[in-house]
Amino acid sequence: MPKIIGHRDTYHNAKAGQAWGAASPGFDDSDWRRLDLPHDWVVEGPFDKNANISQGYRPRGIGWYRRYIRLDPADKGKHLEIQFDGIATHATVWVNGNLVHRNFCGYTSFAIDISPVATFGDQINTIAIRVDADAQEGWWYEGGGIYRHTWLVKRDPLHIETDGVFANPVRDDKGKWSVPVETDVANFHGSPQAVDVISELLDPDGRVLVSASESLSVPAMGSAVARTSLPVSDTPRLWSPESPTLYTLRCTLKQDGLSRDGTSVQCGFRTIRFDPDRGLILNDRPVRIQGTCNHKDHAGVGVAVPDALWDFRIRRLKEMGSNAYRCAHNPPAAEFLDACDRLGLLVMDENRHFNYTPEYLGQLRWLVRRDRNHPSVILWSVFNEEPMQGTDQGREMVKRMVAAVRKLDPSRPVTAAMNGGMMNEQGVFEAVDVMGFNYCSPQYDAFHAKHPALPLTSSEDTSAFMTRGEWKTDRTRNVISSLDEEHASWGHTHRKAWELIAERPYLAGGFVWTGFDYRGEPQPLAWPSVSSVFGIMDVCGFPKAAYFIHQAEWITDRPVLSLAPHWNWKPGELVRVIAMTNAERVALFLNDQPLGEKDRKPYDYLEWQVPFQPGKLEAVAFKGGREVARTSVETAGEPAALRLVPDRDGLLGDGRDAMPVTVQTVDAEGRAVPTANNEITFSVSGPGENIGHGNGDHNCHDPEKGPVRRLFNGLAQLIVQSKPGGAGPLTITASSPGLANATVTLQVRPSAGGLHVMPAEPIFALNSWRMAPPAGARPDPGQKMSDADMNTWSSIRPGAGQKVPSGQWVLYRARFQPWKRMKADGGTVVLKDVAGSAEVFLDGALVFTKSATAPATIEFPLPPASGEREVTLLVRSEGDLPVGLLGAATISSKNIHDQ
Repeated sequence: MPKIIGHRDTYHNAKAGQAWGAASPGFDDSDWRRLDLPHDWVVEGPFDKNANISQGYRPRGIGWYRRYIRLDPADKGKHLEIQFDGIATHATVWVNGNLVHRNFCGYTSFAIDISPVATFGDQINTIAIRVDADAQEGWWYEGGGIYRHTWLVKRDPLHIETDGVFANPVRDDKGKWSVPVETDVANFHGSPQAVDVISELLDPDGRVLVSASESLSVPAMGSAVARTSLPVSDTPRLWSPESPTLYTLRCTLKQDGLSRDGTSVQCGFRTIRFDPDRGLILNDRPVRIQGTCNHKDHAGVGVAVPDALWDFRIRRLKEMGSNAYRCAHNPPAAEFLDACDRLGLLVMDENRHFNYTPEYLGQLRWLVRRDRNHPSVILWSVFNEEPMQGTDQGREMVKRMVAAVRKLDPSRPVTAAMNGGMMNEQGVFEAVDVMGFNYCSPQYDAFHAKHPALPLTSSEDTSAFMTRGEWKTDRTRNVISSLDEEHASWGHTHRKAWELIAERPYLAGGFVWTGFDYRGEPQPLAWPSVSSVFGIMDVCGFPKAAYFIHQAEWITDRPVLSLAPHWNWKPGELVRVIAMTNAERVALFLNDQPLGEKDRKPYDYLEWQVPFQPGKLEAVAFKGGREVARTSVETAGEPAALRLVPDRDGLLGDGRDAMPVTVQTVDAEGRAVPTANNEITFSVSGPGENIGHGNGDHNCHDPEKGPVRRLFNGLAQLIVQSKPGGAGPLTITASSPGLANATVTLQVRPSAGGLHVMPAEPIFALNSWRMAPPAGARPDPGQKMSDADMNTWSSIRPGAGQKVPSGQWVLYRARFQPWKRMKADGGTVVLKDVAGSAEVFLDGALVFTKSATAPATIEFPLPPASGEREVTLLVRSEGDLPVGLLGAATISSKNIHDQ
């Protein structure tokens, strides 16, 4: 920001619409980079050994974003709202030079009413956001920038508030279902408004099952709540992880028979309660929580995760047998919860800040208000591992937070994730509905015995270490064996942690730390390790041995059998072979020669010590003496070619759809080479682009953007995204020296949605003008304004003419600093719809004369020059009509938009 020194600048700095520096509408951003949102700038940067280890050794810093929007004159009078779903970390927002919002949580969405300051037609709206990512809220990688979606929402002044519909189905004591509906209606008219609020419940096939209408009076510039209840006569189809059935609540505002606004939310019919002896009871049956904790970043994209990647990650977890997800340690993206509803994953929705004061209670209320319609959400968590958790002060804070939650949603229990203090005489556990244990497993039984009426769950457990594809720990290389033998001092192996939970029916279940590796917190390692090794999967979603360990414990409806490690070793080397299964017995064969059979052990894998011989290692699983599954690993030859495996066969051409594409090397026989680390070059042609890549190696410092990525233990991942309005074939090619290329073609389908709004071009707008008092005699156009005179000359903006007596003169003046390219190359000043006869002066010299009184556009060149420039407009009134600047005042340059 520039230093403010003079009287004039100091005075105007304190006024609305007079922002300085990059927040000013006239700031020169013509040489700034253009990009699409969501965006994480931190993932684009280099690693720095001196940066914060917990944030993944990536520098953060401060950044600015600017956006130009042209609004149709038909939008004037509408309620206009900008919605920011997430900015990391502290954000300050200006619209047209007006400071409109400050947000001090990188995980909280916020909405800004810009209706009073918006301009229309030729007047371009400028949005500027300063993002301070040096501010840290967590001890994990948080990224930096506008990393979630941003929306411009246009509504009637009488409308349903953002997140203003609450529709959570309930069942009464007689087994009858109903849907209580609350609708918050806002009125930005200057008078009270009567409106009919119509609520309709639609079944999964789109048929209206029941509806109701409530008449509501909404005060001027105020709000009111409509409440009704929709009885459901037929037995609804229930929502569960196995059958995630969704209904729709459609809400419409009607006034004098005309629709003013409407919205729809999805909901699900399901019952939840936590029993102190049986754990989670979902739809009247016990369900063991088989969950994972997760942060929000993904390979290649950082925290700017495309919507479709949430689907991918959830599908990977469900394929493992997981049914639950803890959002660690912050509110998730709204699209993530939509995916959990749709795909069937239970969610512990977690608050970020442990604080009871107004700003932080506001963040908690926002979380509950936004997410309370999601059937996937079964628990609100108010904190994670707070030092005050075992104190009177902590309990009193939580009581206030729980009260805020229950006021908005009395249907779900509240928990807190505690890692100490639970055995104190007083503490947070007295204020919550479900006690959450983070580790502290030796206290499970003692706490349950002391508090037998309080339901319990493990809110975080395990913290085991693994490097994907590595089978021997080597601290000199910062790699840890995948044999599930190493864990943090406070945790357990995957096998032991689940055993401690599964053997205790009173525990609702557990949440493994973590489902996916994440950037930052590389403990027990340090530089050059830049991401964690806690994950069941790596940052790409490629499975480690832990994935198959949990499959064997959590999947009961089909046979499971996995074999590890790979079968590329040195001749004669003794290899520790493990088999993970839910069957009763496993037989092992090497090149068809039996190596023995073993019975499954509860909560453990089966293992053999096998001298390596090239060929095929095969496992066969039996149940009741009958073969139920078979799997094998084979010795691969030297890398010969590349293979691309897309997650899906196509994308939607909306500019938002994305997917991971796996790349691996194969030998001449088409077998994957599990030890390959080749460098791969990607090219993408057609209606899509490469938006990032990764390989799951926590020691890798390769850039995550660009065309090149090396494999790690045979695998890498490319993220491709469609282009807005794209359609047709999208071709991806992977190449590496000495290997046969791989090419795959995806189909990008046309999108009917209009969600991607193209920005207006950057424009230099002359918006800050001063006007001298009208005069009967022609004033001196060269007269100076005193920096201390804030009253003689009034401030005006183009677009609003002044009526002055016929024959009088009006003098206007604007001072400005041209953009860099204008200083070098010049430009063209455009004064649109100047009314009255006029003279125009640039830097004191006459450059244009207009004799006609009717409005007309004036254009004149701006020669190259440095320093402050000045435009003076002298207008004479003739007749009782507005004079002056009736339209926009801008400066253009033929090169101003070049990249």
